[in-house]
Amino acid sequence: MTSIRNLTLAAALGLGALGMPAQAQAQENALSFSLSGGAKVMPLYFGSGDLRLGPTGGIGFTGLRFGSLQIGDPDGPRQFAQGASVRGAFRFIPKREGKDELAGMEDVKASLEIGLRAHYTDEFFHVFADLRYGVIGHKAIAGEVGADLLWRDPGGLIVHGGPRAEYGNSRFNRTYFGVTGAEAADPGNSLTPYTLSGGFHSVGLEIGAYQPLGADWALTGAVRYDRLRGDAARSPIVQQGSRNQLSAEIGLTRHFNLRF
Repeated sequence: MTSIRNLTLAAALGLGALGMPAQAQAQENALSFSLSGGAKVMPLYFGSGDLRLGPTGGIGFTGLRFGSLQIGDPDGPRQFAQGASVRGAFRFIPKREGKDELAGMEDVKASLEIGLRAHYTDEFFHVFADLRYGVIGHKAIAGEVGADLLWRDPGGLIVHGGPRAEYGNSRFNRTYFGVTGAEAADPGNSLTPYTLSGGFHSVGLEIGAYQPLGADWALTGAVRYDRLRGDAARSPIVQQGSRNQLSAEIGLTRHFNLRF
């Protein structure tokens, strides 16, 4: 009888062990993100009337699960997934040099902004709000709000389009639209001193598309128009440039879903 009981107990433990991997897999830690790269046509700087072609790229944070902590949805669809969540937000702003029409202005270092994006997505629309901080470069706060109408093709293509509005605190707006007294006094500078406070500095419209290329890759593209407004539009930098800001980009995105 003892041997039978031991055999029964061993069999039960064995069956339990077989069931453990699926349960553990459902609760395992996860990190989902994307890397993108491509080419972009954009203004030389905020308020410029000239365009430049250069590389573009970014990091998209989808979700994290670590123990009982979960941010976003590391197991869900990767792009325009329905529901509400919080994701990472990143932006790189190239260096602005004090030359040509900005002769006499100090250089503005390249900046990397990192923050969070809160968004809600339904089948036919998408709304979001970003809040970012310049961890490298301007050390200021910037943000963006937007909304999109969505068209979903059964083959996976998603076309989106809608309004945008960009915000900068006083430090951000002074960095990119302000002119200090020392800069205005430079013999090579024809701009007058100008200071401004924080607020929304542009409104615009973006139209883009997302085309999956298999399980982990996607082709993305977007065309965007922004119009500088308010104190930013009255900046001497913008007055000698343009309030109208056009940009377009195309690139590839690679999705990663890590389990640990």
